[in-house]
Amino acid sequence: MIITGIFVAIMPYDMSNESQFSLILKKIRVLLGMPFSALNNESFQALFNYASIGILITNSKGEVLMANKYVEHQFGYTEQEIIGSKVEKFIPPRYKDRHVQHREKYTSDPHSRPMGLGMELAGLRKNGTEFPVEVSLGYYKIKEENYALAFVNDITQRKETEQAIKQLNAHLEQKVKEDTQSLALTVQQLSNQIKETERKDIELQRVNNFLNNIWNHAGAIIFVCDNTGLIQFFNPAAEAALGYSAGEIVNVHSLTKFHLDEELHAKAFELSLKLGRPIKPDFQVFNAISEINEGPNQEWHYVRKDGATFFVSLDVTPLKDAKNVVTSYLGIAIDISEKKKAESELRTALQKEMELNELKSRFVSMASHEFRTPLSAVLSSAYLLSKYTKTEEQPQREKHIQRIVSSVTSLTEILNDFLSVGKIEEGNIKPQFTEFDIKTMMQHRIVEVQHLLKKGQTINYTHKGEETTVFSDQSILKHIVINLLSNAIKFSNEDKEILLQTERAAGKFVIRVKDQGIGIPEEDQKELFKRFFRSSNVTNIQGTGLGLHIVKKYADLMNGRMVCKSKLGEGTEFIIEF
Repeated sequence: MIITGIFVAIMPYDMSNESQFSLILKKIRVLLGMPFSALNNESFQALFNYASIGILITNSKGEVLMANKYVEHQFGYTEQEIIGSKVEKFIPPRYKDRHVQHREKYTSDPHSRPMGLGMELAGLRKNGTEFPVEVSLGYYKIKEENYALAFVNDITQRKETEQAIKQLNAHLEQKVKEDTQSLALTVQQLSNQIKETERKDIELQRVNNFLNNIWNHAGAIIFVCDNTGLIQFFNPAAEAALGYSAGEIVNVHSLTKFHLDEELHAKAFELSLKLGRPIKPDFQVFNAISEINEGPNQEWHYVRKDGATFFVSLDVTPLKDAKNVVTSYLGIAIDISEKKKAESELRTALQKEMELNELKSRFVSMASHEFRTPLSAVLSSAYLLSKYTKTEEQPQREKHIQRIVSSVTSLTEILNDFLSVGKIEEGNIKPQFTEFDIKTMMQHRIVEVQHLLKKGQTINYTHKGEETTVFSDQSILKHIVINLLSNAIKFSNEDKEILLQTERAAGKFVIRVKDQGIGIPEEDQKELFKRFFRSSNVTNIQGTGLGLHIVKKYADLMNGRMVCKSKLGEGTEFIIEF
């Protein structure tokens, strides 16, 4: 966060006042750590005007009384534009009010200090650009009046250097990571080469070493099959993982016994396209994988004897004799179910985090725009209220009070929309089902939106069915109905009727809200429930594009089905069936 305060308390200067001038020289000596004897009038002028650091002298009201040439260079103002102006002139506008409070607080208890310890400070140039600064403050009194010196140092180059160093460090870290990965790959490749050499040993040595040292104790599924895929060896870990005994598998079944037919067919089709010839969905798949050298660790589903499936990382390696002829295949499969589960959870969490970050970014962008209009209305109405002091001016007061209420309601709706989306995305909203009378509930909702109605607008509510009791979440239904009614009011003209209907029939509960408003273009209707989407014909009407997204999410939470029917210029009807 950039803290943009630069100067907190400040001071006047009169070159004809010797004691005042001496105090200034003394204060500069203290702040610069120089002997006082080194600063006479002439040297002060040289130091002040030709110093390569900005120097400002101001009074307790924040008015600049003196500024050296470097300040003009830093901020892009002339001396005439600087002298007499408020120090907040050099501060980014979004923090000016806060800075005034800091300055007034500092004036009541002044003390020399570097400003903004542990924080980022920034200055504002005349052309509107900002730049990072370091500020040191000093003060003194003359006749009970506080004054201060501010030394302003432009640290743009330092910040750029720091950023370059950070980027270099990041590059080095990435390089180390890549080298580490390359080394791991090299180790893996060397390991494979060692295994390949061992396989070329005589058959007796291979069997003894393999069975005695690895076969019975490996945690991975290991098997050996011939050129047709017929399994010849099946280790204990394979028996445990797949639920078959070696006697049930060896010389009886192909390794395709453990694969899903749909995965074999899909892989066969993919390999056929790559090789330009048909590949059958059997052991040919693994021959082809070896042929095109797709690499180890192919991911498959394995099927247990009981029909359950789990993810494996499978490497089928051809074994060759002394004449370089493939005689059999070694298969090693590792259960990666937990890994896949973790990856899925991580992707879900990452997606949710990305969506929340997008929501925050869109909120900042939209809030700066959507808040400005109602806040301006509140400000102007509050100002005009103060002008109407007579009794006969009560109608004018009522008019502006209503503008303030309407603007505050608009702001509240925007904030509620963002809060609702945040809670939904974080999974913090769970339906709480209770029994209640739907007619009573709807009548209360109509009362709540009365203040939004335009001139001549009415809400006509009807209920179909003898049963009026529903078992649902009353709070969520309240949000849904108010949102739909608010939209119907907003997008309808004066003197139009809005229809609200509920229906309680066998096994279902239906809400309908129909207006006679501007309607929704057909091409926009398929995007209607997306977050932040606004129809192309409502750009001049205030809104966040979140209302219908929230309604759809709420309906989904309660297993509801939402439908929109609309014709441009004729109106829109929303139907939600639970």
